[in-house]
Amino acid sequence: MKSVRKGDRVQVLSGEDRGKIGRVLSVVPEKDRILVENINMVTKHQRATQTLRQPGIVKREATFPASKVLPICPGCDTPSRVRFVDVDGKKTRKCSRCGETF
Repeated sequence: MKSVRKGDRVQVLSGEDRGKIGRVLSVVPEKDRILVENINMVTKHQRATQTLRQPGIVKREATFPASKVLPICPGCDTPSRVRFVDVDGKKTRKCSRCGETF
């Protein structure tokens, strides 16, 4: 179980987009990478194909390491580390600052 899941709000800790906040679109646990909306934007030169895809230069998100973000706690609304606790036999995430489970 990882500390960041799809749909979480996260804040970027380092790099070009440091300090920005976004929502996690997808997680790749095998490579420990995540995709966050409007973070780590790259330009892609896209070729026209037989499908309805339009050619041209397109800006889109690229994955980056999950260790570069901290999840934002919905309770205290600050980026914080996550602890894992057992609640009724289920492993849940808990904010290390305020103690709220999410």
